[in-house]
Amino acid sequence: MKITGRRGMSDDAGHFPGSEFIDIGGFRLHMRRAGSGKPLVVLLHGSFLSMRSWRHVFDELSKRVSVIAFDRPAFGYSSRPRPSKTSGVSYTPEAQSDLVVSVIRKFGYDKAVLVGNSTGGTLALLTALRHPGAVEGLVLAAPMVYSGYATSEIPAFMKPFMKAMSPLFAGFMRFMITKTYNPVIRAMWYRKELLDDDLLAACRSDFMNGDWSRAFWELFLETHRLCLEGQLKTISLPCLVVTGDHDVTVKTDESIRLSRELPSAKLELIAECGHLPQEEKPEEFINAAMTFLENNVQHG
Repeated sequence: MKITGRRGMSDDAGHFPGSEFIDIGGFRLHMRRAGSGKPLVVLLHGSFLSMRSWRHVFDELSKRVSVIAFDRPAFGYSSRPRPSKTSGVSYTPEAQSDLVVSVIRKFGYDKAVLVGNSTGGTLALLTALRHPGAVEGLVLAAPMVYSGYATSEIPAFMKPFMKAMSPLFAGFMRFMITKTYNPVIRAMWYRKELLDDDLLAACRSDFMNGDWSRAFWELFLETHRLCLEGQLKTISLPCLVVTGDHDVTVKTDESIRLSRELPSAKLELIAECGHLPQEEKPEEFINAAMTFLENNVQHG
């Protein structure tokens, strides 16, 4: 499939069979959907990645349930518009959670099971808190709750200055991420032999296209402390927390803690696995997710 009309973006989405674009929330969202019936499962990837992260599990899940995966704003081949009150474009966590619900409704569903990895898991959890009627279950693979994205915040007094200097800061961020991208991604894997040069190059290409550094800078500017840990007890949804036993990006102990603090959560600890269980151990991930869905989510 070719991407058209997107200056500065890659023109080849052939790495994503059956992908399409939808205009929603001010973005031209790059996505895949497959399967039929209920429940609907929405897959949310982590930072610096794209929906490529679900390549080993998407097709298998779609044989049993309806599945949607998309490139989150600032990532992959989705468009990267500038934030604007006029257009409604925003990169805040809240706006991203609203976008998830808009995607669910776009395809005629009232609710979905959200499956999120890393910051995608953080977003899934936030969506469940803000839109409880639109979420019927959560599969959280090493989400950032007690550290990282969920706890980051730029002091309010610094934001006007940083926004005014955006071209400079975005350029510096581009330099730093370009230099550190490969080791950051490698650190997410425990069995590093599975992350070959071709896969790393593809992930890098997915992320670093178009005006990626400016978009990531806008995302960075809008991060703020979400205080999720204080709201966990209010979530009564069925939840599955998945973690690798060698996760150093979101330490395994944090995911174990989350499984204990969510009232209705079960824990799946995957051996010899790092931060990306859907990539390193896809069979175990699929089995855990499908068992969770079959036992906890009504099929219609």
